[in-house]
Amino acid sequence: MAEKNGPWTIQETNQKYQDSFINVREDHVLRPDGKPGKYATVKMKPAVAILPIDSDRNVYLVRQFRYALGKESIEVVCGAVEEDEPNIEAAKREIEEEVGIKASELIDLGLVNLDTSIVNCPLQMFLAKQLTFTEAHREGTETIQTVKVTFDSALQMVMDNTITHAPSCVLILKARHGYIND
Repeated sequence: MAEKNGPWTIQETNQKYQDSFINVREDHVLRPDGKPGKYATVKMKPAVAILPIDSDRNVYLVRQFRYALGKESIEVVCGAVEEDEPNIEAAKREIEEEVGIKASELIDLGLVNLDTSIVNCPLQMFLAKQLTFTEAHREGTETIQTVKVTFDSALQMVMDNTITHAPSCVLILKARHGYIND
């Protein structure tokens, strides 16, 4: 049975891959111009990104090997939101698990979508303040090093392409405009 998706008509959907984090499908469609075609989409679990900042304007980033890139990447703390878990609770859980930080204040800096053309993965961004430090509890797949730098250094790392992870770039730039005191 055909289903409308905006100006597109989905005629058939084929599941290509699915696990607990990702769903890849291929739709046979009628394009907006009426011609037949195919459209592949990737749906991922919703996620959170967190930038912890201390009273001295130091931020806590992570350096980890990213399989898809085949190299290390410097990023803000990120992680999936579990089913029925509020985003703010996921953010608290992720910064404690990955970098051993608890935050008394989490400021919601909004939503970003990773790639709106083929990927459906809403990511909620938070600035974490009033930090206390504890032990990290990383998962077996995570080989994470905590990277402590000044906020200004993190901003420069975005501008000079040391940080290229899109949600990290957006979060650091959003934090700069209105949430970090000069």
